[in-house]
Amino acid sequence: MEIRPLLMCFALCVVYATSKPTEKKERVHHDAPLSSREHDDAQGFDYDHDAFLGQKEAKSFDELSPEESKRRLGVIVEKIDGDSDGFVTEVELKAWIKKAQKKYIYENVDRQWKDFDVNNDGMISWEEYRNVTYDDSEPDDGYNYQHMMARDERRFKMADQNGDQIANKEEFTAFLHPEEYDHMKDIVVLETMEDIDKNGDGFIDLNEYIGDMYNHEDEMEEPDWVATEREQFSEFRDKNKDGKMDREETMDWILPSDYDHAEAEAKHLVYESDSNKDGKLSKEEILNKYDLFVGSQATDFGEALVRHDEF
Repeated sequence: MEIRPLLMCFALCVVYATSKPTEKKERVHHDAPLSSREHDDAQGFDYDHDAFLGQKEAKSFDELSPEESKRRLGVIVEKIDGDSDGFVTEVELKAWIKKAQKKYIYENVDRQWKDFDVNNDGMISWEEYRNVTYDDSEPDDGYNYQHMMARDERRFKMADQNGDQIANKEEFTAFLHPEEYDHMKDIVVLETMEDIDKNGDGFIDLNEYIGDMYNHEDEMEEPDWVATEREQFSEFRDKNKDGKMDREETMDWILPSDYDHAEAEAKHLVYESDSNKDGKLSKEEILNKYDLFVGSQATDFGEALVRHDEF
């Protein structure tokens, strides 16, 4: 049986999780930071550049002239303006920032796309994905790939928002990276509960919760973090104190409502650029504050003067 990279990754994760008894398995999904730099506009706009463009793209702008940097920013503004009304709203800006931050995910999908789009029609059907990933035979190791195929099909249908059994690029991205999409949260929770709920009662009890993270068979003494996780379960995970986690409690655990960095940055960019204070940004307002959004050789030089003004 041919096992595609996605299956191989899954199999390796299973082996890894069961071969290192002191290694804590992390189920919680947190948004990655927008930048590794400190957000301090008094010292420069590096954080804002990273947040707005993504860190990789922001570096490329640093090599541009101010004129070229402005020109490219103008092109970006038209892409952000989703309804083409001539203004960029906070909502549109937030969506753009989130997309810029997930560029590495889209690059990953692009690498896999050509493997699954067999007929090169720019779409991937469930049949294409299934035929490339699975065949009708059972592997020698006895793992039930029929179960895994059924689980994949259920996730594919959830990602396929128009129900035509064919995924465009965005839908296929949601299929491969469901934790990144609000409408896929239910499937992330369901799959997690199925993985951990060994007795099949539809809940996660303390033993199942700890057992998912820690294999104690080869150890005489539990690591300290295991005791901490027991306390976390009792004090915070099991909110209604019935000794187990239901669907809502599991969602709160693995998909916490973190501080929304993209929303905060969108508010910041609008506040700093909205010269007429109408709550939205025109293209002119954004270009007038281009150094806040993107870098260039000129802004780099200006920031260098600020950082080294003592000389």
